[in-house]
Amino acid sequence: MQSIYDSAKERYRAIGVDTDAAIEKLLNIHISMHVWQGDDVKGFENAGALTGGIQTTGNYPGAARTPEELMADLDKAFSLIPGKHKINVHACYGIFPDGKIADRDALTPAHFAPWVDYAKKRGIGIDFNPTFFSHPLAEHGTLTNPNEEIRAFWIRHGIACIRISEYFAKETGFPCVMNIWIPDGMKDIPADRLGPRMRYMDSLDQILGCGYDKKLVYVTLESKVFGIGLESYTAGSGEFALSYAMTRKIVPLMDNGHYHPTEVVSDKIPALLCFNDKIALHVTRPVRWDSDHVVRYDDETQEMMKEIVRCDALDRVVIATDYFDASINRIAAWVVGMRSVQKALLGALLLPNKELKALQDAGNFTELMVRQEECKLLPMGDVWAEFCKRAGTPGDGVWFEEVKQYEKEVLAKR
Repeated sequence: MQSIYDSAKERYRAIGVDTDAAIEKLLNIHISMHVWQGDDVKGFENAGALTGGIQTTGNYPGAARTPEELMADLDKAFSLIPGKHKINVHACYGIFPDGKIADRDALTPAHFAPWVDYAKKRGIGIDFNPTFFSHPLAEHGTLTNPNEEIRAFWIRHGIACIRISEYFAKETGFPCVMNIWIPDGMKDIPADRLGPRMRYMDSLDQILGCGYDKKLVYVTLESKVFGIGLESYTAGSGEFALSYAMTRKIVPLMDNGHYHPTEVVSDKIPALLCFNDKIALHVTRPVRWDSDHVVRYDDETQEMMKEIVRCDALDRVVIATDYFDASINRIAAWVVGMRSVQKALLGALLLPNKELKALQDAGNFTELMVRQEECKLLPMGDVWAEFCKRAGTPGDGVWFEEVKQYEKEVLAKR
């Protein structure tokens, strides 16, 4: 008797798609999963309320309170996500077992040794982010601050993070993506738009000028259109960040929540691939603005992954997730987001991309539309179920029972 997967395999073979090859390719795509979903971006510095236009909403019970709890929650999430991935850590997640919290400019690899131990035991890599928010010296700007002593503090922080990133790469054997994003800007109309950007450029030049192994550390720069309290002006706009990345030959990073609502990152991916060996993504779900909702299998997530696959750029585009929701179970938030990205990748891998491109090049736009629409109802769900099975991971309709059990046995007791 033919299995459900074998039937789906035949349907895809009829349009020239090898489902086994798609599954194998997806098993080898490593997504960098952000740790800050697990504790609502609090970190371990006891820094107090979030600043820099960042907010988490909701008070769902069970947020991680310690490094041990956060790592246990990560393990639970990873057990329900097919494949092997990386973790993405912010500098505010330094660990201080002696209780002596180092300030941001004094962070060293030793403060992140437990994260390296965690990663090495699981055979995964670590990506990293300087934390230019939620700090007393971030109130009036970080790398753009007109106070030279404060700006120097944040430059030292950036350099410290490069050293930590090198440490991660050397210890784990995986290159470390170190992403720079700052919330510097103004609530109301500025009197000077150029000055802060010139200081930002100088600060970045000083950070990159510290000297580092570019084979170990991929420095990326992320832009943003606006934020809470930064409605009128952000120094790190899209034009600034992209121009800086291109002229300094670092990696541009696009967060799909950091643009105007009518802009789509899916269209920007092939444009940037024309000029960059590598680009990076923070995948999120903006609802009207950069709200960092949990990633779902929505249109833009699908389109972004289609462009990566169509451009044959799986080895050139670094994919990471970046969202946080304190109103729902945080383990489920991780799992839904990561599995949604994977589903979008699988959908892209199951398209007859060469044939569709040929129709476009030949001007056969009617047939192109017909084929694109017909592909939408092919049995991708059956291929996804086989992918989960081969990865040794619970499939849809099953994994959430494990989350509920974990909540009952672990999260509810916190």
